[in-house]
Amino acid sequence: MDERKMRILQAIIDDYILTGVPVGSRTISKKYDMGLSSATIRNEMSDLEELGFLDQPHVSAGRIPSAKAYRLYVDTLLEAGKIPNSSDEAIRSHFSGRVRQMEDVIDHAAQVISSLTHYTAVVLSPKGVQPRIQTMQLVPVSAETALLVIVTDQGMVRDNVIRIGAQMDSDTLYAISRTLTEELHGATLEEACQRMPTIAERVSGNERMIQELYGFFSEGKNTPRRGHMAVGGTSNILAYPEYSDVDKARNFLSLMETRDKLADIIRGSGGMSFTVRIGPETGVPEMADCSIVTAAYSTRGGQQGTIGVIGPTRMQYSKVLSILNIIGHQLTDMFNEE
Repeated sequence: MDERKMRILQAIIDDYILTGVPVGSRTISKKYDMGLSSATIRNEMSDLEELGFLDQPHVSAGRIPSAKAYRLYVDTLLEAGKIPNSSDEAIRSHFSGRVRQMEDVIDHAAQVISSLTHYTAVVLSPKGVQPRIQTMQLVPVSAETALLVIVTDQGMVRDNVIRIGAQMDSDTLYAISRTLTEELHGATLEEACQRMPTIAERVSGNERMIQELYGFFSEGKNTPRRGHMAVGGTSNILAYPEYSDVDKARNFLSLMETRDKLADIIRGSGGMSFTVRIGPETGVPEMADCSIVTAAYSTRGGQQGTIGVIGPTRMQYSKVLSILNIIGHQLTDMFNEE
């Protein structure tokens, strides 16, 4: 493909992403200063159609980009646009504050991504790796309750209010916190359950608290190994004319509700930093008119999670890649900070 054809193809893709309307040669001639006549552009568009880069939905209509054209656009035509610093800071401001529960951060990230892109967002926690305890602390809340705070190797915080003996003051709770950290440092929640008899011996006379700790660890170790998944903006896709067909929209929404399958689709990017799957490349019939863009983030323990965007094939790839890049780095920073 020569340079002129590539310029015309990029103009067609840019215009179709913006408007969703088939693009004709006169549109390109008027809107884009190429120094070419409509007849010349029309001939080049015919060649691009023969090469498989353009489709013509109706005989009298203009052309629309094919999945092959979007692939070329993403791989060679599209230079990843850098969002201005002000936008960068605005995105990061959505994640101000210290990390609390990993699940809460993931839920929030999905909502932020869908809000910024106007597409459907999916965020997955690392799969199949139980977090290991780094530190534990008991903070007095009332005469008979304390806040149990656990920091894990994945950079996340788990907390829960538990009942304690009325005789425990701040100094006692501090001493117990040191004992818990010594005994359970590096342990998973499942291993913590197994070590409770040893802890009970070292923290004698606090049966109520021991029972509360055991219950908390037991609940945590039974969390599904597939990890946590959050979906934001599920209905955003319905705003695009590609999904005005009722059956197509119904099939898409049904897939969004099939959480295990959706997680497999999003996580199918492997360990790559970014992936872009366009139309048929998704391998999912319900997503034949969609693209999936994913990025990775990592936790302190080295495990990788995934953030992704699902939208029509004419999505704004540059904007999506930039947003995912910023949020991926933001999540990595949050889950790795001390």
